[in-house]
Amino acid sequence: MKSSKVDNMLIHQYVINDPLHQLFDEVNAISVQGYDEQRRVIYWNEGSELLYGYSKEEATGQKLEDLIIPKPIRELVVAAHSDWIKHDIEIPASEITLCDKQGNDVSVFSSHVMFTNQFNTKQMYCIDVDLTDVRKAQAQAIFKQHMLETIFKAIPDLFFLMEVDGTIIDYHAGNEQSLYVTPEQFIGKNVVDILPEEVASKFKVLLAKIVQQTEMLSFEYHLNMPQGLKYFEARISHLTKYNQIVTIIRDISEQYKSAEMIRHQAYFDSLTSLPNRFLALDRLSQMLIEAKRNNEKSAVFFLDIDDFKKVNDSLGHEIGDNLLIEAASRLQQVLRQEDTVGRLGGDEFIVLLSGLSADQNALAVAESLLKTFREPFKIDGRELILTISIGVAIFPEDGTSASDLLRNADTAMYQAKSLGRNTYSFFTQEMNIIMQRRLDIEEQMHGALARNEFEIYYQPQFDVKNGKVIGAEALLRWHNASLGNVTPDEFIPIAEHTGLIVPIGKFVIEQALSLLKEWQTIGQQPYIISVNLSPRQFRDAELLSFIKDTLNDTGVSPENFHLEITEGLLMSGQSYVHEALAEINELGIKLAMDDFGTGYSSLSYLRQYPFDILKIDRSFIHGITSNKADCNLVKATIAMSHSLGLSVVAEGVETKEQLTLLAELDCNFVQGYYLSKPIPAKQLLDLSAHFYK
Repeated sequence: MKSSKVDNMLIHQYVINDPLHQLFDEVNAISVQGYDEQRRVIYWNEGSELLYGYSKEEATGQKLEDLIIPKPIRELVVAAHSDWIKHDIEIPASEITLCDKQGNDVSVFSSHVMFTNQFNTKQMYCIDVDLTDVRKAQAQAIFKQHMLETIFKAIPDLFFLMEVDGTIIDYHAGNEQSLYVTPEQFIGKNVVDILPEEVASKFKVLLAKIVQQTEMLSFEYHLNMPQGLKYFEARISHLTKYNQIVTIIRDISEQYKSAEMIRHQAYFDSLTSLPNRFLALDRLSQMLIEAKRNNEKSAVFFLDIDDFKKVNDSLGHEIGDNLLIEAASRLQQVLRQEDTVGRLGGDEFIVLLSGLSADQNALAVAESLLKTFREPFKIDGRELILTISIGVAIFPEDGTSASDLLRNADTAMYQAKSLGRNTYSFFTQEMNIIMQRRLDIEEQMHGALARNEFEIYYQPQFDVKNGKVIGAEALLRWHNASLGNVTPDEFIPIAEHTGLIVPIGKFVIEQALSLLKEWQTIGQQPYIISVNLSPRQFRDAELLSFIKDTLNDTGVSPENFHLEITEGLLMSGQSYVHEALAEINELGIKLAMDDFGTGYSSLSYLRQYPFDILKIDRSFIHGITSNKADCNLVKATIAMSHSLGLSVVAEGVETKEQLTLLAELDCNFVQGYYLSKPIPAKQLLDLSAHFYK
């Protein structure tokens, strides 16, 4: 705002214009503003206050460009005003978009006039007419016009006005392509004489009925059109007052296609076009009914492509989908026309064989299926070798219901996997015992946390150079009253599959960090604790906040807490994994790659993710003193890790010779039975003061 002295000077200087100002003051329907040679406001009427939101007091003394001129055109406005002042180039009247006090657009028709007063000073007046209502009215009119045009264009129906005998008097066609014949061929003609006999007979029947009732009649029919087979719905109404008939024809071809697509999607797999789980199981039930009626044998095959997930993750989902399509095609080529092959989901397939005279028939098919996969798959210029594992259950020996046979075939398939894959296995009772054990473990695991059945053991880790205990890996142990000691190899995969690994994993983190705090307090050293994280835990949205809260509650420094992950987690390629690892790194928690060397692309992952530690798998450590290849591999791994700034932990150290060699190879840390087996928390606290020899 200007000072009062400047305001008084302005008022005095332009007092000559008072009569003009008084005239403008009486008009609030338009905005009038006056500006001096520096574009400062010298006049601001009530219309300007209403239009732009600035009061007279707020506007007076302010520059035009600082009030109502949008930034993109400020330089142009200033230049135009200067040209008028200096070069007498008038500013033409025009429609323009300005802005109000709140920054909102204001559309106006703006005209300008320039005065020179008795002080020989130029002053410009802008007269702005608000175009908002005009623009709204124009937009509304245009909208209604477009809406009506769109409605007429959008109506796809055909309308026919007929005499009661079916003679066509008039028509309207939203889409001329939906006409069966041209207007010249049907105006004045009877609809029965124009259409094919089958459709014409339907019209004839309904035309006779419609004059006897007031309700609309309808029916569906199809015609061979130039663009192909089309489906239509006809609705017929009798206009009693005029004794005429209105027929509305709608093209429902798309609805037919959609309905067919829905039926196909409900029963067939979208990728391979094979029967899906729903249809395959329905066919299985029908097959068993026929087998019982005819006293025949039938077989259910459960197939799984070996290591498909690794291939899919490493080569991409597009190649994986093409492999599944080709696999489905090969399965169909082996089977008879009356047999069924369906896709249950993922890389799992089902094969149903009916009318078998002996088990040998199923055996021959199983061998044929294995053989057809021995030919390389040629996908996008690549040659890929895929194998399958097959489980076979025979009706009625292995079950008489669809659910029993499917479950037993699944069990047999897992047996084939355990036999080394690329083979088949017939169901046996021993397999059922194995599956029952799995079900029992899953059942007992649901209450294991509440019953305090889990205990954390700790495998100490040692500094290779001085032999001191530097930390430990937390390992979960489970003893159940019914099952006894259940090994991690048994219960961890089940916990992962059921999702119970999430609460169990939180229990491990809480226990490990609590023990670490006590351990550091007693030993007065910055010991570390390592905890393994599973893929399922990474999908838990609360994982990172839980870790952060637990660190805060226990007072443990994040740098003393290590999280171990395997390469399998990284192979998923999911964005949430990358984000979680980045957040773990930001928290200051150390990240370790576990079981290094057992996967496909470990080196690439070391470049992509913020690892601090690499753990060499025990399978390589086992042979380093007797196998030169293993020794060279471990040596190269240690050197590579150090070059990347990573520390190295060797797992599974079981002999003094292994330890000595690892020291020579400059390995940082070791763990294994030679030094200490996993031990309870109390023993770990006692061990921490000792050195190995």
